Order: sequence, then C-alpha cells, then structure tokens
Amino acid sequence: MSDHPEPPTFEVAMEDLEACVARLESGDLTLEQSLEVFERGIAASRACAGLLDQSRKRVQVLVEKAGGEFQLEFLDTDDADALASADAASEDAG
Repeated sequence: MSDHPEPPTFEVAMEDLEACVARLESGDLTLEQSLEVFERGIAASRACAGLLDQSRKRVQVLVEKAGGEFQLEFLDTDDADALASADAASEDAG
C-alpha cells in the first residue's frame, strides 16, 4: 500500500468543487463550516487547474518543417498562436 494517495481525476476534483459551491450557496453553513468548505473548494480548484495544465502539455502536434520533414512538438499556448499565424500565412500565400 502506498503512503501517498492517488491524486483525484479531473472529474472527481470538478465534482468536489461543484459540491463545495453548492454548499456555500445554500447559506446553511456557519462561518467556520463555510471556511472549511471554501478551503476544500480552493484545493479542488487547484487540482482541476493542475490536471488541465498537465493535459495541455500532453497535447502534441505534427509540424511540417522546411524541406517536408515532420516534427512532433508539444502544443503550448504560445506555440498554438505561432502555429495559427503560420497556418494563416501559408493559406494567404497559397
């Protein structure tokens, strides 16, 4: 048995976040309970953000280099903007 629990899946973290929001919106909690639920919601939100970031980094694209060679690259936000600009320029040229 591992000393470290498995991190939640994105879906589990999102469900936990939604449950926290619903409990906070109910207005039935004491201040202390609200703070505890808020802290759990922040943790779930951070887990979602981390999992989304990991997924984004896993997205890969094939990029055609000059000379017709293809190269596999990770798709980052900046890279996506650059690829979109390059695609638009090649469509304008063709």
